[in-house]
Amino acid sequence: MAFDLPMIRTVYERMPERIQAARQLLGRPLSLTEKILYSHLWEGQPSQAFERGKSYVDFAPDRVAMQDATAQMALLQFMSAGRKKVAVPSTVHCDHLIQAKDGASADLRSALDKSSEVFDFLQSVSNKYGIGFWEPGAGIIHQVVLENYAFPGGMMIGTDSHTVNAGGLGMVAIGVGGADAVDVMAGMAWELKFPKLIGVKLTGRLSGWTSAKDVILKVAGILTVKGGTGAILEYFGDGAESLSCTGKGTICNMGAEIGATTSTFGYDAKMGDYLRGTGRAEVADLADAIRAHLNADPEVYADPARYFDQVIEIDLSTLEPHVNGPFTPDLATPISQFAEAVRTQGWPETLEVGLIGSCTNSSYEDLTRAASVARQAKDKKLKVQSEFTITPGSEQVRYTAERDGLLSDFDAIGGVVLANACGPCIGQWARHTDDPNRKNSIITSFNRNFAKRNDGNPNTHSFVASPEIVTALAIAGKLSFNPLKDKLINEEGQEVFLDEPRGLEMPPKGFDVKDPGYHEPAADGSAVSVVIKEDSERLQKLDPFKPWNGQNWEGLYLLIKAQGKCTTDHISMAGPWLRFRGHLDNISNNTLTGAVNAFNGKTDSVKNQLDGAYGAVPATQRAYKAAGIGSVVVGDHNYGEGSSREHAAMQPRHLGVLAVLVKSFARIHETNLKKQGMLAITFAYEADYDKIREDDRFDFLDLTEMAPERPLKLRLRHSDGSSDEISVLHSYNAQQIEWFKAGSALNLMKD
Repeated sequence: MAFDLPMIRTVYERMPERIQAARQLLGRPLSLTEKILYSHLWEGQPSQAFERGKSYVDFAPDRVAMQDATAQMALLQFMSAGRKKVAVPSTVHCDHLIQAKDGASADLRSALDKSSEVFDFLQSVSNKYGIGFWEPGAGIIHQVVLENYAFPGGMMIGTDSHTVNAGGLGMVAIGVGGADAVDVMAGMAWELKFPKLIGVKLTGRLSGWTSAKDVILKVAGILTVKGGTGAILEYFGDGAESLSCTGKGTICNMGAEIGATTSTFGYDAKMGDYLRGTGRAEVADLADAIRAHLNADPEVYADPARYFDQVIEIDLSTLEPHVNGPFTPDLATPISQFAEAVRTQGWPETLEVGLIGSCTNSSYEDLTRAASVARQAKDKKLKVQSEFTITPGSEQVRYTAERDGLLSDFDAIGGVVLANACGPCIGQWARHTDDPNRKNSIITSFNRNFAKRNDGNPNTHSFVASPEIVTALAIAGKLSFNPLKDKLINEEGQEVFLDEPRGLEMPPKGFDVKDPGYHEPAADGSAVSVVIKEDSERLQKLDPFKPWNGQNWEGLYLLIKAQGKCTTDHISMAGPWLRFRGHLDNISNNTLTGAVNAFNGKTDSVKNQLDGAYGAVPATQRAYKAAGIGSVVVGDHNYGEGSSREHAAMQPRHLGVLAVLVKSFARIHETNLKKQGMLAITFAYEADYDKIREDDRFDFLDLTEMAPERPLKLRLRHSDGSSDEISVLHSYNAQQIEWFKAGSALNLMKD
């Protein structure tokens, strides 16, 4: 079934004229990224050239996608916006609130029991406002979007950082906070700083154990977790055209781990095959008709250094499988060097769990490659030596994989198939362990591996690889195994090799599914009621944040000076806290509990300036709020990297934090802070971070004169009577300053 065909036709009909206008404005050939961006301007026909990395631009995305954990807050905000129906096609996908524990059926039943209130809310609010609803068990948002909604040349935003997965079908798909989604669903423009462009030229062909996952693992090692910040990666070359559509999606998906705004590929035959294979032949025919507009101009790829801000080249023919980690997704090690790294670094060699799936690697092709390893393991009388779990990406993938015998291949060697949901990838995992704090190793085909992310244990060394490498290592039961050259001892004491994996891009008998789990919204939702119980612990109606008082802030307290990596997981943990994603006050009790206090090296332990005692971060901030005292959070580099969750901005705001001062921000988090009326600022001189003392008071000296590109002055008053005056920077434009003054972007929308 092809959704939204009239909308797609409209997008394609206007693209040629808009692209030609942009080409004339810039006076040069265009990259694919530029073609998509300039053809989605809010103003319609392009009338000016924008400066990469500097110009703020209003766009008109084609659609919005939301997952259940972030949709709650997004839709609570949308309900406050006074609109009767969403202005663009939008969907909700229930994939985050299913905890992995005992297997697909049992885990799904448990989720329906525990989270029925939230699912009922999401279904009813979707029905009321014209939003498509994908029920629990239907699949992981990004795989479902790729199968049903993504289309070449389109622009989509989604309330999840891995929305970028849709770049595998040639979209510019960008992860955002819920407030951004509200703007678009309410029929307003969506603002983004015009990104820089990084070109990634792929040559050669993948072979053997190497897969598309290894491309992005290699790129992550090159660019690091912040090397793509403010940029869109555009992949091209004959190697790019050789990759399957879902393989392209894998590469784009994990681009979120290098801070990239998004990643994309030009339209090619593989995308056309995937569109037709997933029941969207009409979309493929439309794309074929404007194929030239769905790729960069030939001159761009012929001389990429002239048109991209940075160019990376990777020869797929020589690319090795990689294993990234632990504790960060950019620590990239080729498989030939990984065993030595395990020994040298002292990482636990015994592998306790191997997990395949997640939004990054749960396609039919992924499962076939991993299942081919499992099948030969059975034939060679091997079984997994580690716990082994498998997560299909959608009900369509699961149903088809079961029909084709793939799931029985996993079962035969001891694998357990989990629900079609995020599960362990986001910490929704009741891990089977006799010691939840033991130093241990796991390996996944997921995307993120920050400390505590998967199971809450800071001693879990989590590594990331392709599904087939994960399967092979789970069979071996140790990280030091290299399936490209090492032998295993089978049940009969014989030495055996694992042969190279074999995969199928598409099911030979086509996809099939009995019930995909989709619910079409009512044509007229005016009579639909959305009920939120007054005493609910899961859902809470939102009260507007207070506007800025128009004065310079004085005497603000320091809440915490965070040291080192401080991701959205550190600011607002997932896992068991997901149940409170629709209740701002309850979830605020996890605020910054994972951040490391620079003054004592501990988490969730800060000095309460009112009584001098050390206590939990949220409790300390609640004490300041009760006393009518505003506060400041200080952070390190790339503050707020990771998930798009706007709770990491809303929670400090709700508790009374007024400003966040850091060395640098991750893109989505900085935008989320701005949207919620927070003051997001950076040190003009990074060394000034060291001037912040535990008992400091903060005075903003010229906040009343805040203007675009104008630094602010901040006085640090120390407890010994001395003081420092420092300069801080901000990236607010005139519109964003109005958000700050109004108390939030939503407040401004309602005025």
